[in-house]
Amino acid sequence: MENKDDEVKKAQVVEARARNISHNVRCTECGSQSIEDSQADIAILLRKLIRDEIRSGKSDKEIYKKLEEDYGETVLYAPKFDLQTAALWLSPLLVAGAAAGIWAYNKHRQNTNVHIMALNLVRGVPLTPKEKETMLDLLTPPPPQGVTPSSLWSRWRGQ
Repeated sequence: MENKDDEVKKAQVVEARARNISHNVRCTECGSQSIEDSQADIAILLRKLIRDEIRSGKSDKEIYKKLEEDYGETVLYAPKFDLQTAALWLSPLLVAGAAAGIWAYNKHRQNTNVHIMALNLVRGVPLTPKEKETMLDLLTPPPPQGVTPSSLWSRWRGQ
């Protein structure tokens, strides 16, 4: 009885490992499905191959390596990080860095322009209409937001 239980447990472990590996391997025929979800002939053969490799005692890494050697790196859903895939992995960081750099440059340029306009004012150099508008925008406080006591008083008196 105990021997039969061990065999059942071993079969369950093999099946769980095989499903885990199969979910991470792309079907070479379908392309958009894992071999676990695909019913293509190649997917069925790959699932059988994975189970045979597990039964022969190979580790998950060895199985992934064999599949990658036989079918190429595209068969794996998670490509490894190396020199060829570095641009793919780092491109979101590069785009975010470039956007932050452009934003910082524009902010610095805007502040520098304000300082130059202030120096020109002190020196007596007349401002252009656009510079006057910019200075007024910077120097005038924004209108109050929300509910103020005076707006409440006005509403109460209006009723």
